[in-house]
Amino acid sequence: MSRLEVYSPEGLRMDGRRWNELRRFETSINTHSHASDGSSYLEQGNNKIITLVKGPTEPTLRSQLDQTKATLQITVNLTKFSKFERSKTTGSTKNERRILEIQTALVRTFEKNLMLNLYPRTIIDIEIHVLQQDGGVLGTLINGITLACIDAGIAMYDYISGVSIGLYDTTPLLDVNSLEEAAMSCVTLGVMGKSEKLSLLQVEDKLPLDRLENVLAIGIAGAHRIRDLMDEALRNHAQKRISNASNK
Repeated sequence: MSRLEVYSPEGLRMDGRRWNELRRFETSINTHSHASDGSSYLEQGNNKIITLVKGPTEPTLRSQLDQTKATLQITVNLTKFSKFERSKTTGSTKNERRILEIQTALVRTFEKNLMLNLYPRTIIDIEIHVLQQDGGVLGTLINGITLACIDAGIAMYDYISGVSIGLYDTTPLLDVNSLEEAAMSCVTLGVMGKSEKLSLLQVEDKLPLDRLENVLAIGIAGAHRIRDLMDEALRNHAQKRISNASNK
């Protein structure tokens, strides 16, 4: 397989995965207990992010106060060294617009899944630090938020699992990296639990309509596997906390 070949005739991708294989998924829960109410560190492939959840707390500004539910605020911070390849033509205005789009998509995704009505007249502040990015970043951010919100004890209807899928000719590729993302049309999904309900569907480029159903099916199946990985990590973390508490 040549160095720049996205998908070989043997069915291998640039990083050696098959079309339906996820990237490496490793996470730590409650990593910043003194700085937040809930936190997570997540590595999904070469994406590396820290998520901090603060709240529910009383807002400092009256404009943030909602009498019926909590106000959700999400901030994404991209470190200057987070990208593998730097674009010489990308200006700060374009970066800021892209970050704003990501933040808006995340708020809309989680406003539907967090039980904000249980926390009226409060604010939930979610802060994400992207240390390294390598494609499929939005899906990774969704997973990091899910883990940190559960650690913070914020009521949720279900897990939200995020994953990106690319379409190379007629072959869907699950959990794309940055090189794959640049070479093909991609879709990012946010899937609720083990259902087929989508909290997020974001299409980055043109996609043939007759291929969309197959792409969604592959993405939903991949999101279910990510949900299981998150559930396993959270259960292992809970067992450690129980064990540590009983040993005191």
